[in-house]
Amino acid sequence: MVAAALNHHDLWSLRGVGLDSSRLPMVLGCDCSGLDDQGNEVIVHAVIGTPSRDGKVLDETFDPDRTLLSERHHGTLAQLVAVPRENLVPKPASISFQEAACLPTAWLTAYRMLTRDSKLSPGDNVLIQGAGGGVSSAAIVLAKALGMEVWVTSRNRSKLDQAQDLGADHAILTGERLPRRVDCVIETVGKATWEHSLKALRPGGTLVVSGATSGDDPFCDLKRVFFRQLRIIGSTMGSKEELVTLANLIEARDIHPSIAARFPLADARAGFELLDLGETFGKVVIEP
Repeated sequence: MVAAALNHHDLWSLRGVGLDSSRLPMVLGCDCSGLDDQGNEVIVHAVIGTPSRDGKVLDETFDPDRTLLSERHHGTLAQLVAVPRENLVPKPASISFQEAACLPTAWLTAYRMLTRDSKLSPGDNVLIQGAGGGVSSAAIVLAKALGMEVWVTSRNRSKLDQAQDLGADHAILTGERLPRRVDCVIETVGKATWEHSLKALRPGGTLVVSGATSGDDPFCDLKRVFFRQLRIIGSTMGSKEELVTLANLIEARDIHPSIAARFPLADARAGFELLDLGETFGKVVIEP
């Protein structure tokens, strides 16, 4: 391992969500980049699953027995990481190991949300809730690269300024009324923004949700959902094939993931504390 990146998945694991005490001790961490045993520069795909069954090729994220690194198998916050060889993806030469470590969870999730799940096309407009988080900051950059009009929200004006530096077309304080309704909302905040996300959608629009950092029990106005024929799509991670496509896009468009802070592995606790504050913009990276 040359570089790893932290995710809210790691914070949830520390709180016992999805990580039963019977599996402890467990090395945390889903994401990393580094060198394989032949010296190749690689990224680790964090989904451990079976990509085929009964002769059919499947998306491994739909394998009912699939797991992420650090749930059943030791994760990436270590000097050496053991994974199936088929989970290795070539690292784009145009980005650093630290930038590459940001791709497998947050950036891959954002990519799937904006492509397969949202069914957006170039020219469509998308609202990204909670500018600054790993998925949301990735979604800003990727949505622009895919030709979309990008709107973002945050309760922090400095984060809105940073979002516009990344290419966001419109930056709005959380909860404020939008100039017009959008084709799609990228939702990772959950309870605090859910009602606003539903109200922001045009009739027939799509809400794609992959996280709930503010709580996972929001009020949902079902009448709005069925009268406006809204689509609500759950999204988790992405396949190895999508990670390869994302890496190629990163290299072709000369994209560089935003890194909020870097910590040595010995000081990983400080990285967790920073992530838990919720004030970062971009990813927190850990290095051995």
